[in-house]
Amino acid sequence: MADNVTSLFRSTAAHSPSMAALTREGGDGAGPVDFCIPCNPYFPTPEMFQDMGARLRDIITYYPSSADTITAELCSLLQLPPQCVAMGNGSTELITWIDHLLVRESLAIPVPTFGRWTDQPMETGKRVDMFPLQESSGFALDLAQYGEFIRARGTRVAVICNPNNPDGGYLHKHALVQFMDAMADLDLVIIDKSFLEFADAEQEPSAVQEAMLRPNVIVLRSLGKNFGLHGIRFGYLVANPALAGMVRSMLPKWNLNAFAEHVVFMLKNHGAEYAQSLHQVRRDRLDMASQLSALPGLTVYPSQGNFLFVRLPVGAEGTVVRDRLLTEHRILVRECGNKIGSSSRFLRLVVRPQTDVRRLVSGLEQVLYGSRRGAAVPELGTGTNYSSGTAAVDRLVGSTNGSGMQGLAAQAMSAGMPAAAQPAGMPMPMPAPAPVAPAPVAPAPAPAPAPMPAPSPMPFPSPVAPAAAAAAMPGPTPPGVPARGGLTAAQVRGTTGPGLTPAATTGWPNSQSWPNAAGMGQVG
Repeated sequence: MADNVTSLFRSTAAHSPSMAALTREGGDGAGPVDFCIPCNPYFPTPEMFQDMGARLRDIITYYPSSADTITAELCSLLQLPPQCVAMGNGSTELITWIDHLLVRESLAIPVPTFGRWTDQPMETGKRVDMFPLQESSGFALDLAQYGEFIRARGTRVAVICNPNNPDGGYLHKHALVQFMDAMADLDLVIIDKSFLEFADAEQEPSAVQEAMLRPNVIVLRSLGKNFGLHGIRFGYLVANPALAGMVRSMLPKWNLNAFAEHVVFMLKNHGAEYAQSLHQVRRDRLDMASQLSALPGLTVYPSQGNFLFVRLPVGAEGTVVRDRLLTEHRILVRECGNKIGSSSRFLRLVVRPQTDVRRLVSGLEQVLYGSRRGAAVPELGTGTNYSSGTAAVDRLVGSTNGSGMQGLAAQAMSAGMPAAAQPAGMPMPMPAPAPVAPAPVAPAPAPAPAPMPAPSPMPFPSPVAPAAAAAAMPGPTPPGVPARGGLTAAQVRGTTGPGLTPAATTGWPNSQSWPNAAGMGQVG
């Protein structure tokens, strides 16, 4: 039975298997303690689940209202104009339409990050320029360097995830607005704020007002994560009316299901419980970081998401740790070896209540150290056929420089062989990772943290006029040809270099202002 469960991870190239699949393979109808799926564990409340259960028959029997009706209700809660909003069946549906409608040639994204931002444009043959976040700087994103990278590559669309997944890195609103202005000549700037509700680094983190006023900015939001309802699949984007309307016009009239409608119309009566759930997640994040930081050799990175990015002790292999936690302790974790820019030395651990965290810490102690603390799990032998899936991704991206399957086919044809005959097991050369020692997160913050200072202005490259940009840059990179000054996925992994020190995680503010009477949290 244990082999059946762990084999599910070997057949998923980019994501973990679903909880439904794990539960089916487990055989007893009960799933593991979930430290993998980044979901709010305190919302909806038990009473809200009771209400949904009582109305289940009607919810699944009848058509929902149109997407316009559900969007209008959400906008009334978030105090946003409906013409600037498009709701989707999960944020991934919106990412798909953004790619099809608005990404013409190339897209830049810091890695590691949410996999759909690299995978989706590659699947449609776009060039994906990956900017490596450096382990030596705690995976903090230096926006000035990112801007220089975009200019050097001639990229037309820029993406920033804030907080970033999987590391939880956070950029202040002031810095994001600077970046928007510096990139005003790009086709599009996308700020993915799927985990913003869990951040407490500043009082006013939302950038939706700035997005609505700019012609090329989209802010993307998820609802499943902060509302604790991944299975419902609903999210939204905010942009100027022209951009939002273009995406909205392509969506089916009933692209939102009846569960999504029911939840959205419930929210106005549960604002206080929702605010309290976010409060508790932030408190749990500090407690969980403190407990994990006490484990010998384990590095915990500062996070503003509802998860923590951790580096395992030297010699520990993430796939082994993941499988042993699942089979021996019924604990599910996210091993990050199949995230481009990461490796199997890293886990993403979702913030959960203290009772579950104590179980996780106990399981990690037994798996990592056994009866003698400090004796870490040995790495896998060279003869094993166990793979986390990273090598296959690296081969594809490294061979085509992000131009996707079309690039791979073109490269194969230029070599005189069909794409199907291209050798699948030929590994890409990988640079040896440099030894690094990022500082672990502090065990606990002061009881009353001081407000974080606003970041100083950063020197961004000046915007380039479209005509000047066309004259200065050569045409699109041909498929399969190394692009201008960029890094392939194989080169990204394991590299280190200078960067900014991430802002320290702060505690829950002494006071929190909500933008509307329903208490829906930071808008946008």
